[in-house]
Amino acid sequence: MYNDAVDLWDFYGSPLGQVARRLIRRRIRGIWPNVGGMTMLGLGYATPYLRPFRDEAERLFALMPAQQGVLHWPSEGRGLVALAEEGELPLEDVSVDRVLLVHGLECSEQLRPMLHEIWRVLTGNGRLLVVVPNRAGLWARLERTPFGHGHPYSSFQLSRLLRANMFTPTLTTRALYVPPYPWRIVQRSAYGIEDIGARWFKQLGGVVIIEASKQIYATTKPRPLRARARALLPAAAGRAPATSTRSSSMARRDTD
Repeated sequence: MYNDAVDLWDFYGSPLGQVARRLIRRRIRGIWPNVGGMTMLGLGYATPYLRPFRDEAERLFALMPAQQGVLHWPSEGRGLVALAEEGELPLEDVSVDRVLLVHGLECSEQLRPMLHEIWRVLTGNGRLLVVVPNRAGLWARLERTPFGHGHPYSSFQLSRLLRANMFTPTLTTRALYVPPYPWRIVQRSAYGIEDIGARWFKQLGGVVIIEASKQIYATTKPRPLRARARALLPAAAGRAPATSTRSSSMARRDTD
């Protein structure tokens, strides 16, 4: 079951959520340092990690699963988010160069259809980057954060799942070595703790991050884009935060 979009928004607005966003986003940016001229899709609840790519990608947008709900993003300007069924992405075949999947794989009830849809929309040299809770990490054991919900994975389990669904893992790493507690010392020392954890406790990161390429020799025939799914794409504006106070705080988070 998916976390509600409002609950995810609240988490990433908290001090602990901001720390998690910065540490995971730093690792994502290290894997994808340049997406210039590419089309990039954020799937699940990926908007906290998309801002560094906004001025770089030729086209960037996000799709949030119908069971999760949708929130407007970015806080300024035209909305770049639409609501969609994860098993019926409203996109044409081979139309996306990069897919960032966050808060999606561990919660989806349509796991294989979603992965097949990602395979369908990716270009031949496209890349998928998946961020999921690490089964061996502390974050997956505590339900106070979104990483404590859904099905956590080890790197082996996630690699096997991707291979079984027409992807070839090309890079595996982890992030979020800081403990999932809102302690000020954790917030002040987050980058130092992260670097120590990545060096000496590699298996214990809070999330597993795997980049995978598309197996272009896969024989599964892509499903045609249905009219119903196609019609969802223009709905780029979702539920707005309820008050002007939350709207202004969203703007501050968005620029962090």
